[in-house]
Amino acid sequence: MYSSALTTNNHKYSPRFWEKPTYYYETIQIDVVTDGFYMIASNSSINTYGYIYNGSFDPFNPFVNLISESSRRCPDGHFWLEVNLRVNVKYILVVTTRYADETGAFSIIVSGLTNTSIERIIRSLRAPAIDIHPSVTWEQNGHIVAGGNGYGIEINQLANPLGLYIYDDDKTIYVTDGNNSRVMAWEFYKKNGQIVAGGNGQGNGSHQLSLASDVIVDKENDCLIICDSENNRVVEWPRRNGKHGVTLISNISCWGLTMDENKSLYIVDVKKHEVRKYRKEKSQGTVVAGGNGIGNRLDQLDHPSYVFVDQYHSVYVSDTKNHRIMKWEEGAQQGIVVAGGQGQGNNLTQLSEPQGIVVDQLGTVYVADYNNSRIMRWPQGAIQGSVIAGGSDSEEQSNQLYCFTGLSFDRRGNLYAADSCNHRVQKFDIEQTTD
Repeated sequence: MYSSALTTNNHKYSPRFWEKPTYYYETIQIDVVTDGFYMIASNSSINTYGYIYNGSFDPFNPFVNLISESSRRCPDGHFWLEVNLRVNVKYILVVTTRYADETGAFSIIVSGLTNTSIERIIRSLRAPAIDIHPSVTWEQNGHIVAGGNGYGIEINQLANPLGLYIYDDDKTIYVTDGNNSRVMAWEFYKKNGQIVAGGNGQGNGSHQLSLASDVIVDKENDCLIICDSENNRVVEWPRRNGKHGVTLISNISCWGLTMDENKSLYIVDVKKHEVRKYRKEKSQGTVVAGGNGIGNRLDQLDHPSYVFVDQYHSVYVSDTKNHRIMKWEEGAQQGIVVAGGQGQGNNLTQLSEPQGIVVDQLGTVYVADYNNSRIMRWPQGAIQGSVIAGGSDSEEQSNQLYCFTGLSFDRRGNLYAADSCNHRVQKFDIEQTTD
């Protein structure tokens, strides 16, 4: 049995796309090991409805991929669905309510030929907590939220920032301050940052970093996980008052990293041209992208940099020297090109040494297009992208970026860019939402 609750923290949508999205919903993945008919039933304290989708769910087009929906005459607020499910097909169950803005607990029971796997679909690290409509725009003029006071080592300065992570719970921006060999924490709206890792000179001691390139927050353990690139290690550092780090993984040319809901780490090894997955408390990783030497085949990478893992455990990697973004579905032997791949350039079909990447709930890819100093948006299946910020001359005006690297959303859908050569972090506010 699967148990959960719809709360005000859930996303909203409308089962009928012409209405305002005022219904809370939850997405749940169902997998079966035997073909056949299965009964999906709910038990709830609220009036619930259920919808089954094949492969993916688009809250802005709720009839696309829809297989079956529950009757609106279900007794006592419960629903049931009898559906024919097949092995190796990803099914998405959407649970929502009869009335707008309704919240409450529910449980799901799936019965049939064999046991099934049923898991909540969790928001990925750095992804937005809202559903982003395909037509949404961002303000063209960013505003500085970290650094911006020139190249330097003072606590109001940065020196070529690289990776970043937005920790909404504490309203804090964590940024790897590359040439200062430290990680800085910048509370929202504060003029000065705070050193939270490193900052003791460049070196390989447990209290030092050397060109830290990426950082994430492990909420469960209240710590930072850092790519300490020139020391060829991944280190864990207490998020509060930490004086020393602990090496988690050594002998790896780490540049970018992320973590999934099972606490598995995904590490980009730039020199081996691969991405490795390290399960919780395991010291040996398995290759999940690349690993077939340097090259431009679909099973190869060329100096990858950053990585993103979506809610279905597909791995997206910025294949930097191939000027493309690759997607490797879970268990795949080769990837597919989802952005770029048309040679190096500045056309809308091209990228130039892409760096940071984020993917939203619709599979839209957002890319830090490094040499073109722009943020690109690439809808799923599109043959070209669009510029959503930057892209003018590489200078330091509020609408400009200069060889920027890291990219992240906050939970409201605002975009943050580690504007490396301008030694600052820029925030681009979302202009419209469907809430």
